Amino acid sequence: MAIFASVLFELVPNVTSPPTHPLQVVESVGEVRTAVAMARQAGHSVGFVPTMGALHVGHVSLIERARVDCGFVAVSIFVNPTQFGPHEDFNRYPRPRERDLQICRDAGADLVFYPTVETMYPTGDRTTVDVAGLSEILEGAIRPGHFRGVATVVTKLFNIVQADRAYFGQKDYQQQTLIRVMTRELNLPTEVVTCETIRDPDGLALSSRNAYLSPNERQAGLSLSRALRIAERHLAQGERSVANLEAAMRHELHSTHGLHLEYAVIVHHESLMELSAVEPVMVALVAARVGSTRLIDNLILRLPLEAAAP
Repeated sequence: MAIFASVLFELVPNVTSPPTHPLQVVESVGEVRTAVAMARQAGHSVGFVPTMGALHVGHVSLIERARVDCGFVAVSIFVNPTQFGPHEDFNRYPRPRERDLQICRDAGADLVFYPTVETMYPTGDRTTVDVAGLSEILEGAIRPGHFRGVATVVTKLFNIVQADRAYFGQKDYQQQTLIRVMTRELNLPTEVVTCETIRDPDGLALSSRNAYLSPNERQAGLSLSRALRIAERHLAQGERSVANLEAAMRHELHSTHGLHLEYAVIVHHESLMELSAVEPVMVALVAARVGSTRLIDNLILRLPLEAAAP
């Protein structure tokens, strides 16, 4: 199954070409389509970065990558209610509008689409998109309905912007996998580009929810990236049992005070299905709660070339 048909996990130089006109901030679908049509008339390709705001360096890296690749860069900022569960953090999710707009401006975006809930769901959420199989496992099992909300809002945003390329971070690995499958199966005319996870110097994967962490909770959260690196190191040292690799990750996470482990698994890098034996390319996925904050992380695992050779 060729899910990863488009550009995946590339690093590019930190080079941007700032737009030659002021940032457009629009709230209606019609304004987005008019701006995109004008960009295409000017001969530009269109890059798109969907976000929920509370932007950080990881989002900046996506905007900058779009700036390198495309002549016109659109960003959406929309805290999507349909991907939050009834007891999740929709109401307290950070919404620093002016700060986010300045970040988009500095990163080189041309347009920010800042819709209301009524704009995105004018008749409620009667029509939804489900990606069977991928929506129910891992994150989907812990957050029922989450990926229905993600798939639905991304489909709507893709149809509104109709970009040539859309950029997502590897940190939300299951999400970008699901979006790739959905885009292919619905014949949406947008290439999905996944860019490498951006981390703080201490290894914590950047997330808007990191702002919720106290200093002690942040220290506990570092065990996610440590657990992933432990699996990578054991694989490089010759461990070939998936169960043992997973056990090594879980040991690290279970031994961290203040952390509640939800899962630590190694799965197929495309289907996300459980593995009975190591493969040349796999992905380690971890999720845990630290205090009231939920953290996820992942790492691509590759067998050493000599071990992967037939």
